[in-house]
Amino acid sequence: MTVNDEGVVAGVRPPRLRAGDRVRLVAPCSPVPEPMLESAAEELRRWGLVVEFGAHVRDRHPVLPYLAGADADRAADLQDAWCDPDVAAVFCVRGGDGAHRTLDLLDFAALRAAVPKALIGFSDVTALHEAFSVELGVATVHGPVIGTKYFVGDPVAQEELRSTLFEPERRTVLTSPGAHALVPGRAEGVLFGGNLSLLNDGLGTPHSRASAAGGILVLEDIGEDVARLDRMVTHLLRTGWTTGLAGVVLGTWTDCPPGPGVIADLMRERLTPLGVPVLWGLETGHCAAQLTVPLGIPALLDAENGVLELAVPGLA
Repeated sequence: MTVNDEGVVAGVRPPRLRAGDRVRLVAPCSPVPEPMLESAAEELRRWGLVVEFGAHVRDRHPVLPYLAGADADRAADLQDAWCDPDVAAVFCVRGGDGAHRTLDLLDFAALRAAVPKALIGFSDVTALHEAFSVELGVATVHGPVIGTKYFVGDPVAQEELRSTLFEPERRTVLTSPGAHALVPGRAEGVLFGGNLSLLNDGLGTPHSRASAAGGILVLEDIGEDVARLDRMVTHLLRTGWTTGLAGVVLGTWTDCPPGPGVIADLMRERLTPLGVPVLWGLETGHCAAQLTVPLGIPALLDAENGVLELAVPGLA
């Protein structure tokens, strides 16, 4: 039995980080280049954190090069990090592929018994965000996968993540210069979501959300053309999964041809019939200077003013 069988409800907020905390770096998805891994670890040390590496964080799958080691080893690293009472946060070093395979090998009863902590990542990590929300009832952090260009060498993204983790009360109003309404209005709900492809692929599978009711859905993607985005959004709508959705926040659509104008037209055409506010252009996802967005947190979406306001800080 899952914690959240239906709809989107607020999760238990993990504690904020403090200097001296131990954190663990894991690779539940695709492999991370060694120079990126070391650069990311050094940045976290500058924050005053004690950095540990998962036993298999540097692994490569012997046959499938897009996976960071064997499924069982990736799952074991994630589970060990979450269940270690001395670890204050779990940083995913890479997205890519493989998170759904990792989920199948997690012991959710053991994870449920552990004290909640921050789980950080995006893209393929969306599958983990959803599962930890549904199965564990915890809030998580949609932020950079730290062993990539979305963190290493990006001081804005680094500070967004650092301040969210250490000083979350400073990060309760989220906006971007170009954010504007595709569909005007205001709505209250609980933030959830992430990568459109991962949400679509997970629909109807174990550890995935049965309904989006009561939620403010955050969506972004990379490398998908408008026709494929259309199919994915249409699939979510046709299943009835979006019934009761409170609002939608659309992030970045990097390398999604033919370009953002057509993608915006698609989203307006598909989402307007829901009758909920839709915000376009929050700079979260596959982009430079990425905004960190806490998930599982109640929020107010004010589409006309381009603002997402958290009702409480993302971490306690």
